[in-house]
Amino acid sequence: MKVEMRIWYDACTGKHMRYGVAIAKRLRESGCEVILTTREHPDTLALAHILDEKPTVVGKYQPSTLSSRIEESAKRIIQFSKMFKDQPPDVAIAHQSVELCRTAFGLGIPIILTADTPHAKAVNKLTIPFADTLVVSEALPNQFLKKYCPENIVRFKGVDEVAWIKNLKPQKRSSKKPLIIVREIETKAAYALEASNHALETAKKLEALGEVLILKRYSSKEEFVDSARAVANADLVVSAGGTIAREAALQGVPSIITSEIGRTYVNTYLASKGFPIFMCDPQDTLKLAKKYVGNKVDVKDKLAQFDDPVDVIEKAVMQVKTAEA
Repeated sequence: MKVEMRIWYDACTGKHMRYGVAIAKRLRESGCEVILTTREHPDTLALAHILDEKPTVVGKYQPSTLSSRIEESAKRIIQFSKMFKDQPPDVAIAHQSVELCRTAFGLGIPIILTADTPHAKAVNKLTIPFADTLVVSEALPNQFLKKYCPENIVRFKGVDEVAWIKNLKPQKRSSKKPLIIVREIETKAAYALEASNHALETAKKLEALGEVLILKRYSSKEEFVDSARAVANADLVVSAGGTIAREAALQGVPSIITSEIGRTYVNTYLASKGFPIFMCDPQDTLKLAKKYVGNKVDVKDKLAQFDDPVDVIEKAVMQVKTAEA
């Protein structure tokens, strides 16, 4: 059934962009008009190009100081307010975009929100309380959800990354030498400002085991690498434990997490379900890498048991339409 609705999705990071495109594709198939917005960021525009999307660019990522953060955020809110004051969308969706939440709440637009980082306290405070519907993994504890008090919580089996990993078709790699991907920690994120970046040191140690590719956080557009497809062909992934760790594990690629920040509910949840995701202190990385490099796991049956969060989000959108009728 075709449903005529205007949907707004704001993608602030590379993960948001991939999630947003998966949601936009589904909702367009249902007859919805999707307005996809983003900001200038090291990952967003490059990934949008790879995914054949042309989002509207509003503002930029400017994390150099606390003042620059709040000023750029305020500019985005003002621009969004002007964009939608005469013709607001029926629903706003995001993976915790602060500016979308503030704008949509102010304009009376229903908000569907996804979230998976209890440690990101600032973003949680600025987004979750605004949500009309919160769509989250069953991995997240009740105390986290109750703390921010959204009106309606919908849980699903799995993690957010299932939305784009289930149907991902990676390119084949010709090299026979083991490929190890090391991802830098997102040092400019509010929750990681005091965290140490061990990427370069770790990469040098791992060179004894194979070819090492370092994925930098704030590289130029020309250097951009699609992490989801890159890790599909890797023999090992080492990171602080963010999205790339789950993208790898969901494809059966051993993933080692080396930071306390990475010991999240969604990561330990995947480990408990039998996905190859492991945690250690930075000094033990090489030892663990020797054990797991190249030991890929067939996780197709496990992945098939997970819900696609896009299904859950689409249902939430349709419920908004029903409520308005």
